[in-house]
Amino acid sequence: MIDTSYFKNGLSIELEGGLYTIVEFQHVKPGKGGAFVRTKLKNVETGAVIDRTFRSGEKFEQAILDRKNMQYLYNDGHNYYFMDKDSYEQIPISQEKIGDSADLLKEGNDVEITFCKGLVIGVQLPSTIALEVVETIAGAKGNTVSGAMKPATLETGAVIQVPLFIKKGDVIRVTTGDKKYQERV
Repeated sequence: MIDTSYFKNGLSIELEGGLYTIVEFQHVKPGKGGAFVRTKLKNVETGAVIDRTFRSGEKFEQAILDRKNMQYLYNDGHNYYFMDKDSYEQIPISQEKIGDSADLLKEGNDVEITFCKGLVIGVQLPSTIALEVVETIAGAKGNTVSGAMKPATLETGAVIQVPLFIKKGDVIRVTTGDKKYQERV
């Protein structure tokens, strides 16, 4: 058990049958009345962020999270399969658990999978990933400095906006959080 004095960003707690991570917190000591803690909590399963206020000293059950680096193997249309590099055990994970970044997964990539009590609660891709452009419209000569963008299909099937000078066969670095072009590799 932990109380509000142990709160810090990133700490996971169990609250009302759900698992929450503290996104932001603030200890408040008003001139009149008891101290309290204002928090923003993110539900690990749904991703919803809620605001909650707790009395100072209130106790909670701390959630113990395990994080493992695993290798992405393949997608069967319904689930994405990952392998534990130590035990070679394979586990299927649905696209809902992975999120919008699922279309950036490339076979052989390493990801960090978070477990709580043996259940998968999240998949964290690396912050950037290098992928090959397999289809895009041709850019005109001289379009290297303008801020114009065009759509490009990557080897994983994801479609993102890239600068006009990028052509088919180029390998580019993409940020996984917002699916934006970062640089040509």
